[in-house]
Amino acid sequence: MQGIQNIYTVESVTSGHPDKMCDQISDAILDACLTQDPKSRVAVESFGAHGLLVIGGEITSDASIDAKAIALAVYRDIGYTEKLEVIERLVKQSPDIAMGVDQDGAGDQGIMYGYATDETPEYLPKGITLVHKLTKGLEDLRTQGELPWLRPDGKAQVTMDNGKVKTVLVSTQHTEDVEHAEIREALIEKLIRPIIGDIKNVKIFVNPTGRFVQGGFEADTGLTGRKLMVDTYGGLYPHGGGAFSGKDATKVDRSAAYMARYAAKNIVAQGLAKEALVSVAYAIGHAEPLMVSAMDENGKDLSDFVRNRFDFRPKAIIQKLGLRRPIYRQTATYGHFGKPGLPWEDVVAM
Repeated sequence: MQGIQNIYTVESVTSGHPDKMCDQISDAILDACLTQDPKSRVAVESFGAHGLLVIGGEITSDASIDAKAIALAVYRDIGYTEKLEVIERLVKQSPDIAMGVDQDGAGDQGIMYGYATDETPEYLPKGITLVHKLTKGLEDLRTQGELPWLRPDGKAQVTMDNGKVKTVLVSTQHTEDVEHAEIREALIEKLIRPIIGDIKNVKIFVNPTGRFVQGGFEADTGLTGRKLMVDTYGGLYPHGGGAFSGKDATKVDRSAAYMARYAAKNIVAQGLAKEALVSVAYAIGHAEPLMVSAMDENGKDLSDFVRNRFDFRPKAIIQKLGLRRPIYRQTATYGHFGKPGLPWEDVVAM
């Protein structure tokens, strides 16, 4: 594994971005099921577009939930007031899939990755931590009422060059009654400068088209799982392609990615490497992974170390990390990694 590139760009989006709304709705439905029935099996996708939200997927659970009401509550909580028609198509999990999961096997085949670096206290590349702070800061300025013209949709992007910020891009939805110059000045002073620090040599872009009034589902479609790089490592390191949101922990797309991050972070936190990349692969219905591999920033093989200290069988992951709890909606914005309090972010003695 090579270290972080000298020049790279990463992005993040606010909670009001169409794709992220779908992630939050799917995870809110998952949390509602787990609250009543911790053994719920859930695979829910959401699709939003122009006044319409479609919720589809599979739920096998003793929980009794109102998916439409949950979706609308999330939509309103984010800050949207526009009318939204909701269509629901939820059925029980396929018996062909359930047959393997019932034997504590993986809920699907696939490859998952986990990464950590000692570059920041969050054990993530600096650019990723900064870009999430920008979008979260943008949301905070809106919800706290400091900039009343802000609306829920928004994005940020950061380009790093040899550890220094080269460019910052912030795009935010806004009301009709504010000029572009005011938006730019306010965001530089209240958002970008406090987070980035010295911006003398930083190229800054704010709402590059000059206008961003229409946003959310009114402007664009949204879909669960369409912001995989925002959720993980910014595209700087591999991703197996499986989304997280809306899936319970029997789906290794989610649980094994969390365990891989847990292993990678603990390797780095214990001083065994400056960077660590862990990868794991599964066959549907089989508990033992087909592969567990790990390496440090110099390409040193850490696979045996990881296999001996971390159990990647799905049932063991669920038990170790306590993944049957309703903890998932909080993960659906500003990245699944680097947040304190999440079990896969714990550091333990090895």
